[in-house]
Amino acid sequence: MKWKDWVHVTKLDPDKQLKAGEIEAIAASGTDALMLSGTLNVTQENLAALQKQLMAYDIPLVMEPAGPEAVLMQGIDYVFVPSVMNTTDIQWIVGKHRAWVLQQGGKIPWDVIVPEAYIVLNPDSSVGKVTRSICDLKADEVAAYTTVADHYFHFPIVYIEYSGTFGDPKVVKAASDVIDKSVLYYGGGINSAEKAAQMSRYADTIVVGNAVYDQGASVLKATVDAAQ
Repeated sequence: MKWKDWVHVTKLDPDKQLKAGEIEAIAASGTDALMLSGTLNVTQENLAALQKQLMAYDIPLVMEPAGPEAVLMQGIDYVFVPSVMNTTDIQWIVGKHRAWVLQQGGKIPWDVIVPEAYIVLNPDSSVGKVTRSICDLKADEVAAYTTVADHYFHFPIVYIEYSGTFGDPKVVKAASDVIDKSVLYYGGGINSAEKAAQMSRYADTIVVGNAVYDQGASVLKATVDAAQ
């Protein structure tokens, strides 16, 4: 299955610990891919340790770096690279990316790189604070950012990120109504089948993360089933 056809992605944070046996249950849940992603305290070491735990399972691995200082590419199927559309700090749109190209000497496997246009909407989240994003956006403003990302910049993915809290379905619907070629991702606060089904009505792909750590892999299976 190609990444454009995924409907459910599980986000795993290298800075958090899973209980024994949880990774096997996650891999067996039916989720389409596992994303290695975090905002704080992500290092090459804890990324590699998490990757090592996941390598035994036949499931696509995605690296979503928070910055150029910690990026895995060996043994990774795709690298999803965010640019934050509603940041007030240009480094989160293009500066970190320039630094990464310089760091790698231009030797980047571009065939596995997938750019993401992030729209961050939780001001209390780590990603909202770190990227200094303007999060109090109305539905039409989110739709406008989505249109710019899709039609002007041609991002393959537009990612509505509520990070830790369940977002407003009307906002996600507004983004869905205007999107054309980009794939619409939604992440934030999905911790039940009901919430998964609700956001799957509008987003092409839902991302589940915190629920795995808070409630265990059983809730993940419920969200997978609801997203189909």
